[in-house]
Amino acid sequence: MNILFLHGLESKLSPAKRVILEKYGTVIAPDLDYNSNPDTIQNLYNEFKNQEINVIVGSSMGGFAGFYLANSFGVCALLYNPALPYRNNVVQNIPSDLPKKRSPLMRIVLGGQDDVIKAKDNLVFLSQNFSELKECTIQIINELAHQIPVPIFEKQTQYFFEELCY
Repeated sequence: MNILFLHGLESKLSPAKRVILEKYGTVIAPDLDYNSNPDTIQNLYNEFKNQEINVIVGSSMGGFAGFYLANSFGVCALLYNPALPYRNNVVQNIPSDLPKKRSPLMRIVLGGQDDVIKAKDNLVFLSQNFSELKECTIQIINELAHQIPVPIFEKQTQYFFEELCY
């Protein structure tokens, strides 16, 4: 299984989280510069459209890109605090001509204490764009802020991959 991991703004995939993901497959984690590249989604689509990507995992800005890519590739996605409703002054274009295959399963983990991407704003966005989803599980963790601690990442990743097995 090939897992495309999309990190957040000015961050990277930590070694501890990579080890967790590698339990489930081969991890592809491109180095992304969202600030200088407003066409990140289109570029990622072009780069991976001819490769076998089975799952997308994204966090924050990577969750934003992952939402659109999963719905273009038609693959399952696990998104942590995705920057769906707003991107904090970072310009990212949403390509209008991407294929619309819809993700068969999307798990979205939101932090109740996230003051960067507020859970309620993501819920409003998702309710307004629900037609983009086939099946979506939303988990709100009240004590979770924007950063995803390794134990929460491990547990939510396990839940996601268990869901894929059914």
